[in-house]
Amino acid sequence: MPGPPPAVAATRTAVRDTLRDASRHPDGRLVLVACSGGPDSLALAAATGFVAPRLGWRAGAVVVDHGLQDGSAQVAARAADQCRGLGLDPVLVRQVAVGTDGGPEAAARTARYAALDAAAAALGADTVLLGHTLDDQAEQVLLALARGSGVRSLAGMPARRGLYLRPFLNLRRATTAAACAAADLTPWHDPTNASGPGRRTRVRTEVMPLLVDVLGPGVELALARTADQLRDVAEVLDGAATALLAEVRTDDGAVPVEALAQAPAAVRRAALRAMVVAAGSPTGSLGARHVAAVEALVVDWHGQGPVHLPGPVLARRDCGRLRVEPSATSAGPTGPGRTRPAPTDSRRNSSGRS
Repeated sequence: MPGPPPAVAATRTAVRDTLRDASRHPDGRLVLVACSGGPDSLALAAATGFVAPRLGWRAGAVVVDHGLQDGSAQVAARAADQCRGLGLDPVLVRQVAVGTDGGPEAAARTARYAALDAAAAALGADTVLLGHTLDDQAEQVLLALARGSGVRSLAGMPARRGLYLRPFLNLRRATTAAACAAADLTPWHDPTNASGPGRRTRVRTEVMPLLVDVLGPGVELALARTADQLRDVAEVLDGAATALLAEVRTDDGAVPVEALAQAPAAVRRAALRAMVVAAGSPTGSLGARHVAAVEALVVDWHGQGPVHLPGPVLARRDCGRLRVEPSATSAGPTGPGRTRPAPTDSRRNSSGRS
């Protein structure tokens, strides 16, 4: 008996390997697929519906309706119906209200993950599968380069972060499309992926094809491999930053400026980034300029006021200590990553130390 078409086999193998690696609990645990109805997530739903029961898992799906396009409710309903047809149960549709913090893409991502978190908690699932592919990873690296982001952002999307797993990071977008065609599935093609003002859309439709034309068809794989290599570096820096903060952070959450100033520059920046993210700044909106503005409070102190960051988050220097906290007013007229001339540390010198 012949096996499945190559693309279908590739998607099933990717899901099988991912779920086997994640199998640390008794049979019967629930895995959810985040499904938009597009080719990547629909291929993921099909592969999961086939593989999960054979590994002792229950498989369901969550469809998030962002409400940003006409007919989005119908698209979500069709995606949910296809998931049910693939044997996934339960299948939830969640409508979300998309805000404005960090721009439209970041706001939609924040709303989507909040909905997925809530659905997983409500259903008792500790694993959610996402359909990001190697192509998405390559685009992510290019966007991080454009933002001037640090090593952590250039490391791209991890295969696993908390309850979220990405089985398709080594598969191309063409493979998921072929898997849908072979399984006679009808994916929804988001028109904003082919045209529109978004940065990711333009990277996908304009920048990447140009890079492939100039540098050759292996550029996507090279970018994804670069992310893998930088992820190892990021893990080392993050570990050192975590140890530094655990050692010097005060009971009220502040960090002595002196300790940060004495740390190696790469570790210091990783620690500052971790503080900003922990305070609520979205990683997708946080760039090198933001971290540099916070670092200036440590190593280039000349009386500048607080730094306003995406989130909104506020970083300020106060009596020789750095504080990074949520702030309802930090998206004020100075804008993110800028400062106001309001000295908060009366003991200062040009070396950046108090």
